[in-house]
Amino acid sequence: MDHNLLNDICLQQLTLSGVHEGETISVLTRGNERGDYADAFMWAAQKLGASTFHLRLPAPASASGAWAVGDSGLATNPLAVEALKQTDMLVDLTFLLFSPEQFEIQGAGTRILTAVEPAPLLARLMPTRELRERVEIGAELLAKAQTMRITSPHGTDVTYRLGVYPTMSEYGYTDQPGRWDHWPAAFVFTGGADDGVDGKIVLAPGDVLLPFNTYVQTPVEFTIEAGFIRDIRGGLDAELLASYIKSFDDPRGYGMSHVGWGLDERAHWHGLTQFGGGMGMELRSFYGNVMFSIGPNNELGGPNDTPCHFDIPMRGASLYLDDELIVDAGELTVPEMRPAGRR
Repeated sequence: MDHNLLNDICLQQLTLSGVHEGETISVLTRGNERGDYADAFMWAAQKLGASTFHLRLPAPASASGAWAVGDSGLATNPLAVEALKQTDMLVDLTFLLFSPEQFEIQGAGTRILTAVEPAPLLARLMPTRELRERVEIGAELLAKAQTMRITSPHGTDVTYRLGVYPTMSEYGYTDQPGRWDHWPAAFVFTGGADDGVDGKIVLAPGDVLLPFNTYVQTPVEFTIEAGFIRDIRGGLDAELLASYIKSFDDPRGYGMSHVGWGLDERAHWHGLTQFGGGMGMELRSFYGNVMFSIGPNNELGGPNDTPCHFDIPMRGASLYLDDELIVDAGELTVPEMRPAGRR
């Protein structure tokens, strides 16, 4: 992306995130990654009158090939953590989520924005206040619910017992102390009770496997009892999923994590065909998807901090909150959650 355009979208982002004169904005990178993003965010912070600095961590010593969440690169660097805790906002260009260091930084009141997707995607899915309002309406509904049921024509029928963990909203910017968000994002989620998820989930062709960043080709059937996957059946996709989870040698990798739905009508289901190098945030956000996750729930305050994590957005599923239909085969039923053109 052109240098000036990158500056411009980072300025729009920090403006939405309430950056102002007198604040200090830190930018975190690792190795040689996203130096151009760091420069653009620092330029934008200065343009808004804030002080800023760039903290660059060494590149990881080795890569396992697996997406092991929770390894921030900060665990052995408490001085760096302290420096970041002193700032008003941290722009995370490394992906700190699920790490104890991120929670510590948030606990100090620093708001955090993660931005690791390709710049053209950041520009196309620039957050809006209108989208934030719709996401927050969804979060209010989810926070009141005691049960969630997900069904699909392919055989999914699973129930989550809610009310144990908080509801989280992501809308792509953050202007509140201690709050984390991810640019781009537009979805709401919570977690089922640790022993409170039961039923079957059947993935169909076109559902999405993240972090594989691939589309399901053959049906996959999960049997879930008391919050854990007890059986994975199907063809090649099922074998790959099972093999990947098993490679972590951690039984908590079979735990059911967060669950919710997407709200951004601008996000494309086919996005992985355009931006294969990102983290798949567009796929987590596309309108009407129902996404369930496997692995850690520590971002919700839960005890599971396994590094094995999957996010799986599904197309055409239906979602009920306390028996009220909220997502009907991929279409939101609540008018206030729909974009203006779909009401």
